[in-house]
Amino acid sequence: MQSVNTAGFDPEAFLAKAGRGHSITEYGDAEVVFGQGDPADAVFFVRQGKVKIAVISRRGKEAVVGILEAGNFFGEAVLTGQQVRTSIATAMGKCLIVRLSATEMTRVLNEEPSFSGFFITHLLSRNLRIEEDLVDQLFNSSEKRLARMLLLLSNYGKEGKPIPVIPDITQEMLAEMIGTTRSRVSFFMNKFRKLGFISYNGTLEVHSSLLNVVLYD
Repeated sequence: MQSVNTAGFDPEAFLAKAGRGHSITEYGDAEVVFGQGDPADAVFFVRQGKVKIAVISRRGKEAVVGILEAGNFFGEAVLTGQQVRTSIATAMGKCLIVRLSATEMTRVLNEEPSFSGFFITHLLSRNLRIEEDLVDQLFNSSEKRLARMLLLLSNYGKEGKPIPVIPDITQEMLAEMIGTTRSRVSFFMNKFRKLGFISYNGTLEVHSSLLNVVLYD
């Protein structure tokens, strides 16, 4: 069997430009990347912007199950044999999305160990996040869950200054994500603002002091 030359393969460079079996598309705010019930035939990667993942009930009620920032894959269930999308993916603001056909994704995973490692790191990080979310739901109050979600959305820890949260996130969306009511979210948001943990100036800014809500009772 002929060995595959993987020297110098850079996963991020590979995802930075279109090529065989993969393309890069710019999406505007609220544009649908794929819909619930669409054929599943590709894996996607967020290069810039954020993507909302939601599910819609038979009665038409939408529930947000995640917001993915740049550097995240989504739609990877196609690699396990999924044929129909079980969620809807929507751009939040301007986004650049890489689309890799299932065939191309399988090929590069098999032939490029560095890309496989890159993808596995993503899967492990996603799994850790799911576990943390479960613990959060089981043991923390809705106030702590909201504080943690705001810190996650603002990429807390990656920069040394407050980062504006996406401007079009609603209190209803936050309520769905943390499993409480919109009125409770409104109450706690007002409380956080009065305490100086968050501020409004066209966009929502989350300050590092909000971490006190998560760390202390």
